[in-house]
Amino acid sequence: DRFRKAKTDDVGDFETVMGWLNDKMPDDVAQVVIHNDYRFDNVVLNQDNPFEVIGVLDWEMATIGDPLMDLGNSLAYWIEADDEGPFQMLRRQPTHQPGMLTRKEVVAYYAEKSGRKIDNFDFYEIYGLFRLAVIVQQIYYRFYHGQTKDKRFAAFGHAANYLEKRCQRLIEASDL
Repeated sequence: DRFRKAKTDDVGDFETVMGWLNDKMPDDVAQVVIHNDYRFDNVVLNQDNPFEVIGVLDWEMATIGDPLMDLGNSLAYWIEADDEGPFQMLRRQPTHQPGMLTRKEVVAYYAEKSGRKIDNFDFYEIYGLFRLAVIVQQIYYRFYHGQTKDKRFAAFGHAANYLEKRCQRLIEASDL
């Protein structure tokens, strides 16, 4: 609904993606508190041990839900060194640096540490990318309609279009 309300004429409609997500939605693996915006720029690291998270910021979107949704949301921001150029343009975290885990390695690590069996992460990955596209499109809608003049948002329509294509390619490759 949020995407449809923020749609502009120069951005795809995401109907295929939304339909696939609706059709493939799995049962929740659990009901827990989820952050809903968990990423590097919302954590505080111990300066003496940067592998230790000592605080988590920005809790205003927290809710009760499926923890794999939170993981999918987080990994939408996880840009790897060999990802396509348009995806690289969305990078705001150092996840492309040597030594960083890949998205698949993060999912495997999460499964190991949580004890959860993750048979097919496709739904959560595509959902996370779609959620990011909605956020990007909502910002772009304000720019497109002159409600903000910040030039950084001028390319957000291209970003939304790229995210739709990325979601569609992942859907085509999915086993779901």
